[in-house]
Parts: sequence; structure tokens; C-alpha cells
Amino acid sequence: MKTIRFIITIVITLALGISLNSKIGGIPPLGKFLSPFQGFWQNAEKEGVNYEEEIKIEGLKSKVTVYYDEMRIPHIYADNNLDLHMVQGYLTARDRLWQMDFFSRVVMGRISEVVGERALSLDRLNRRIGLKKMTIDTWEGVQKDKELKAIVEAYSAGVNMYIDNIGYDEYPLEFKLLNYAPEEWSPMKSCLAYAMLNNTLSRSDQDLENTNMLALFGREVFDILFPDQLGNLDPVIRKDKKWDFAPITTTKPAINLPSFGTKTVIEKQNPLNGSNNFAVSGSKSASGNPLFANEPDLELTQPSIWYANHLHSPTKNVMGVTVPGTPIILIGFNENISFGVTNSPRDQVDWYSIDFRSHDRKEYYYNNQWFKSETVVEKISIAGTEAFYDTIVYTHHGPVVYDNNFLPENDTKNYAMKWIAHYPSQTFNAMLELNTADNYEDYMQAMRKFQGPPQNILFASNQGDIAITLPGKFPVKWPEQGKFLMDGSNPKHEWTDYIPFEHYLKDKNPEQGFLSSANQHPTSKNYPYYVYDHHYEYYRGRRINERLRELNSITPRDMMALQNDNYNYVASESLPMMLDALDTVSLTSDQRKQYDLLKKWDYFSSPTDETSAQYQLWWDELNGSLWDEFDTISVAVAKPNKYVTINYLKTDSSSTFTNVLNTNKKESSTDLIKMAFEKAVDSLAEWKTENGKLVEWYKFKNTTIKHILGLAPFSRDQIKIGGYNSIVNAASGAHGPSWRMVVELDPNGTKAWGVYPGSQTGNPGSPLYGHMIDRWASGNYYELLFGDNISSSDKIIFTQKMQPK
Repeated sequence: MKTIRFIITIVITLALGISLNSKIGGIPPLGKFLSPFQGFWQNAEKEGVNYEEEIKIEGLKSKVTVYYDEMRIPHIYADNNLDLHMVQGYLTARDRLWQMDFFSRVVMGRISEVVGERALSLDRLNRRIGLKKMTIDTWEGVQKDKELKAIVEAYSAGVNMYIDNIGYDEYPLEFKLLNYAPEEWSPMKSCLAYAMLNNTLSRSDQDLENTNMLALFGREVFDILFPDQLGNLDPVIRKDKKWDFAPITTTKPAINLPSFGTKTVIEKQNPLNGSNNFAVSGSKSASGNPLFANEPDLELTQPSIWYANHLHSPTKNVMGVTVPGTPIILIGFNENISFGVTNSPRDQVDWYSIDFRSHDRKEYYYNNQWFKSETVVEKISIAGTEAFYDTIVYTHHGPVVYDNNFLPENDTKNYAMKWIAHYPSQTFNAMLELNTADNYEDYMQAMRKFQGPPQNILFASNQGDIAITLPGKFPVKWPEQGKFLMDGSNPKHEWTDYIPFEHYLKDKNPEQGFLSSANQHPTSKNYPYYVYDHHYEYYRGRRINERLRELNSITPRDMMALQNDNYNYVASESLPMMLDALDTVSLTSDQRKQYDLLKKWDYFSSPTDETSAQYQLWWDELNGSLWDEFDTISVAVAKPNKYVTINYLKTDSSSTFTNVLNTNKKESSTDLIKMAFEKAVDSLAEWKTENGKLVEWYKFKNTTIKHILGLAPFSRDQIKIGGYNSIVNAASGAHGPSWRMVVELDPNGTKAWGVYPGSQTGNPGSPLYGHMIDRWASGNYYELLFGDNISSSDKIIFTQKMQPK
């Protein structure tokens, strides 16, 4: 067992000279840790089901029955919703307690308390951008909704019932490794998902980089490299959609944008975070029922970001996945509808340069006046040393994240962050309503309350409807407002109004018989409001839509196959151009061999394909050499995306950027392609020397599911899965489909299938740890157990009774 080997390594390396009952540096007290009665040995589970058959829980009003299937999903059947969510909290804590604790510490800026100074920068950042305040504010809003407040409190009580009933011997292994104990859960912590998902999905701004690049390159070059839209788009909302409303108008003022050079920018969300979802109407399905599919593409971690639940009471019957620590199903289905999300890139963050009156920053300049700022001192406790106090200044725009105390290499610049996520939100309320929605009208009512992060929320019902809505809180902006650093003293740079719900991007039952989204542009330019983000996806959405247009009599198996589609659209649009640039007469024998393989390639990056690696090496080398000038710039910049790069190589054969810096000649794009090919062939030969002759794609790209702390023995690499970023099966090195779900909305009973790359348990000592990874990689779904009464199903492997205490 890898866990045992890992611990033995620690012991051999560290035991000599270490007191077994004291903590030194990052090493846990080994005497306690190695104890067979309390230590890590207690985390090693036996084969089979290791749950108690009956548990008494204080606070339950009546008996609750929990059924487990082979996925170990708890199907919780309760007589009332408070018992339902109390048991949900108890069971989630049993399986994911450390992960819940860790998530809450990330959001609240408290990681330093358990890992020391190495996490201080992360804690400071998360507090400065407002994740802690956002979570507190969300809980304040939740308390105004009597039903939601009661659910969150019941869930929290269930978590605490579990914590109160365990001792050190039953602590999850990570608590023992980091040498700290779980603390009491709170309803406020159960609001962490809103901040966590906003931080993951809606903080992709490029304002400061754009400002730098506009100053460096000038308007003409900037617009070529970073256009708002290019051609050949297949947006979320079909191009021929008609908008029958009079929009709120706004005019771009005659202003000068700041042109400061920002050297360092705060860490952003990973650009690979995204998702796919698609639904087909009965007119295109084999059964005549709507079919629905969703997969959120996020960082692949152990434990998984998701925890699956089936919640059943007299007023609720919903199944899907939650973020551990929160009671609401975020992607799922009930007996009447299915709902799912993908990220809808929209510019949610604007940055404002702030001029303070003096070094004490008590007043800032705005609209020809001096306004008082607000100061908050954040105390950050740090394991092993004294606490750190961070002073955060707030303006009416938002917190001043950039100052000479944080990222001081930016000198005396002060930038305030204006983020939609800082505003009061009813997103939790919206998702609660969606969990019990019966039809399209209920779905739309919930969408009115959803405020972010911006999502493409797909819907299908057993009444035959399919629909998509892009809800959120969106300012009405003049063209390019918020695309660059704004002048915080100028009222003309402010948001003045918000797009009303009636004007939101949405569609229902289109004639084409399907709807989809994959993080591409949400709409074409015919939508009357300015929509901007810098990292729209250009490939997955087009592939999905092409397949859905071609397919008829679609089955659930077809939906699964499309989720696992490995067609490399990027290669299909770039490789022919790259091959045409080569002089085949002058190729060496090794180069000719690789040329022939690439020429015959069908563009499918399947797990065992041997051509994908050669293409990827060539593309990466070409992309790097084309934009090598960006690597020498001393201020923060971003490189053009793949779609722009391909278009640039096809249309501009000789420019500043095609010139390679470390040569004495001026290269054309053809020269660049040839040079990149030669280097790629050599790189492939080196890889073969080190790894063997077979260059199977899955081994080369090495999709890895890492433990959240990066602990190798608790991680899994070399997963046999195809795909890549920009492929529908978006499994890259560390990102990919984190939950896959297909649903058939049959009026006679909802049918569903699902799988994810991990396990319900977060215990590395369990034989079930990560047990679904191989099925996920091969596209082998579980049929999900669902219904009003599942007690007699042969899919049930264990039944547990929760009794009032």
C-alpha cells in the first residue's frame, strides 16, 4: 500500500534524533502519529463496507435511512428536510472532514495557522480580494431566508455531531500529518462555496496586462493580438437569435485610460477551468425524451472537489453533487428536471487606480474631492511564529489589493478591486429553488435570483423543454469599459446601471433541437450589450455543436461518447498549415517518418495514439518561438490565445513576432514552422530515449490527479485517458472532467448515469480511495440509483439507520 510506504519513508528519514512526542518544524509528533491505537494505522480501512449499521444522532426528530450503492453514494431518506440535511452534514463530514476544513481555511485566509509562513501570501491574497468578507456576507444574506437558514444550520449541526463523536484515532490522516485538530463547524462556513467558486471561475481579469500591452504595442497591434471577437464563432446563444427589447444605452466618454506599467499581478484562476454541457430535445433523441449532459472541467484533485448525494424527503427528491461543506446540490436532477452549469467567461472584475492624499491613505481623490477611506486590520495567525497583521484599505470601488505592502515591486501603485462577487448575492437561494423545481417556470424563477459566478445554466424537463440561461449581475458597460485599468478618480469610469433580467442571454426549445455551452463566446455581436472576457474557448463548443447537428436518434450512450470525444480541433485547423510549410525534399529520415505520421493522423488524441505527442511538441515549440518577445518584457503581459496564433500564422507571414530573438536573421512564419518542427523531432527522440519507444499519448501528457496537498503517495499519475485542453474530453496534465453526468428526462421515471475521478471517501487508507478513476478514464459510467423508493433495488449494497438520540 502506497500510504504505508510513504510513512515508512518518513520514519526512516526522520526518526533518528527526533523526540517521538514533540512536533519539530513540519513533522508531526511521531510517537502519537505512529501509535497503533491512535495514529495513522487507525486510518487503514478493511475491504468492504466499513459503516456502522445504526447510529444515534442527537437532534434528529425521526429515523433516517441511508442506502449505499457501489459508488458509495449515500441515498438519504428522511421524514423531514431538517433531518435530511443534518444526516447529509454528518455523512459528508465522515467522508470529507479534512477537505471541508481545508476549503474553509482557504476561503477564510487561515491556511497559515496549520502550515506556517509558506501560506502567508495566499492567506493575505484571499483576504485582500475579499473571500473572507464574501463568505460572512453570504451567511448574513442566508439568514434572511427562513428555509435556507434552517437547512444550513441543520447541515452544520450534523457536521458537528460527527466531529464531537470522534477522537484523534478517527481523525482523517491529513489532520495527523499536519498535527492539528478539526474545529467546530459553523453555518457561516457552509457558505464557503460561493466565495470558492467565484474565486475559481470569475476572477480571470486581464485589465492590468491589457493596459501594459496597449502602451507597449499601440492600438493597431493590440487589436490584432487581443480582439474582442474573431470570425468562425459558434456562440452559446445561436447567432440568429432575435432580441425583442430596447436595451439600456451607454456612451463611451472621451477619456484617457491610465497607462501605468504593472510589473507583477496577483495570481489568477487557472485558464483551463471550464466545462461542457449540452441537451437535446425529444425530436433528436431515440426515445423521444430530452437528454442532458454536464461535466465541469476543473483541477483534478484527491479528494475530489465534488461529493455526490441523493436527498429524499416528502418535499424533496434530488440527486447530484455538492461542494463538501455545503448542503445544496449544484449539478444534478430531480424527478422532473435536470440542471447543470458551465463557466460563462464575463469580465466580472475591474481595477481602479487610486490617488491617496498622503501616505496614511486615509483619504482618496474622487470627482474632484477627497473622500475618506476605510481601514481594516486583518490578523493572520501563523503556526510556529507570531501573527501577521495586514492593513487593507477600502474605497467605494472596493479593497485596495495592490499597494506598497503587497507586491511591493509595483512601487507605490494603489489599485482597488471592483468585483461583482463583492455584492450581496442570492445565488444560494437560487440553487435551493432549482433543487426542487418542477418545470421551466420554476427554473426561470430561480434564475432571477442567481447572481454569480456567471454560468451557462442548462435545463431540461420531462415535459419536453430544454433551455439555457446566462444569469448573473452584469453592469451595463460602454465598449472596453473595464478592459483596461480605470481611473479611480473619474466618475465616468463607474458602472451606472445593470442589465435587467428580461435582457439576459437565454434560449428555449430552439428549432435546431439542441443547446450547448463550452466556455465559448456567449453571443455574437448582435446582442445589444457589450460583452467581454479575454479567454473564451474557441474549439470545444464548435466540436460539440457539429456533432449534435449531425446526430439523430441520440441515445444516452451517444451523449456519453460525446463527453469522451477526443477529436483535436486545434490540430485540425493548424496542422495542415504547418505541414504545408515544410520542404519535404530536405527532410532527414527521422523527420520524414514523423512527417508521414502527422500527414496520416486522423486528429483523434486517444490514450494510445502515438501522433498526438509529436503534434503537441511541434505546436508548443512554434507557439513559444512566435511569442518569444513576450518573455523579455519587464512588466506583466499575456500571450495571444491559440485561435489568434493560428490566424496570425496564416495571415501574417513576416512580422516582428515571427523574428526569433536568438538568431541573426529575420525569420518568416514558414521559417519559424520549419525550425519548430526540427526541434520537435529532436525532443521526441530524447523522450523516447528516456521513456521507451512507444510514445503513447496518455503517458506523454501524464494526466495526474494530485492530492490537495501535493502528496505523491496519495496522488495518481499516468492515468490512461485521452483528450487534452481544447478537446471536448478536456483531460490535460492536471485538469479535466471532475464530474460526468448524463440524464434522460423520462416522464415515467428519470434515468441517469455518472462517474467522477475519485471516490466518495477522502481517506487515503481506504481500499476505495480513488476507486472510480479507471472507470472515469475509460468512459465507463455507473447507472445512478434514483427514485421515490429504492429500498428493494439490487444496486443497494448496504443500509444504515440513523436514530434520534
